[in-house]
Amino acid sequence: MTVDVGTPRRIAYLGPPGTFTEQALVSEADLADQELIAVTTIAEAFAAVVQGEVDAAFVPIENSIEGPVNATIDQLAFSDDLLVQREVVLDVHLDLMALPGTAPGSVGRVLSFPHASAQCRDYLRSNLPTAEVGATNSTADAARLVAEGQLEGVAAIAPPLAAKLYGLEVLAHAIEDHDANQTRFVLVAPHAVPAPTGHDRTTLVCFQHADRPGSLYGILGQFAARSLNLTFIESRPTKLALGQYCFVVTVEGHVTDEVLGDCLKELRTDLEDVKFLGSYPVPGAAASERRAVLDADRRSAQSWLSELRSRVGGGA
Repeated sequence: MTVDVGTPRRIAYLGPPGTFTEQALVSEADLADQELIAVTTIAEAFAAVVQGEVDAAFVPIENSIEGPVNATIDQLAFSDDLLVQREVVLDVHLDLMALPGTAPGSVGRVLSFPHASAQCRDYLRSNLPTAEVGATNSTADAARLVAEGQLEGVAAIAPPLAAKLYGLEVLAHAIEDHDANQTRFVLVAPHAVPAPTGHDRTTLVCFQHADRPGSLYGILGQFAARSLNLTFIESRPTKLALGQYCFVVTVEGHVTDEVLGDCLKELRTDLEDVKFLGSYPVPGAAASERRAVLDADRRSAQSWLSELRSRVGGGA
């Protein structure tokens, strides 16, 4: 049964102000007007929900260049019983910024969220080959540390907004290695499963009984046999022993769909455990257009089936 909890009123997000997470969050009209609370880490955002301090958390989960954000995936898979409510995709551009008057050639250290600095490897290798790269809790936190600490010779890789918020000078704009740089974010909350829209995704974690030949093939085969399209798959160590892995998968469809439901039952029967991480709508204009096409196709298919059934028992 799906549960409608409405729009969460208090939302924790990966801060401080100026992060891409905040930018993606406020791009959602119904979420932007709520009470938004910046926290220091992804784990802290999840903990705030579990402890009842907020209604939901909003965090990054995947980048088109650097791949999954493992801190988010591991929180969902191993630590907290929270479910994905929606996803938001944001185009990402990263700037190199420092204190006003800083010469690019004087930069000896660069700070950023590890996922962000990894998206700029080519730029750093070509332009700052001797600079030390340090990790911070978020991109905006890197900008804040440079500004508040008046760190000379230190630059931050952060969103353009962060330069304005923290009074830094942009040394180079859009330094990411690939133009099509996007990050996917998720809103997570307890218990609720959004109602099906006709264009949804479902995410789950598959835990094996044991590591044996063909085990991953057996999992994937359940989806392939039903023509269910996987949009994401990631192996993660179970934290129990070296070499033991589980698989986080995202598949098109909603838990209320009969075909997907049948697949989930088989997986639950065959595997040691299956953890459900949510069924949620796919965002964007393209998703809306695809939902309209799917609805039209279903209406056509229903008419066809009804016409066939009308012939039953009719005689010659």
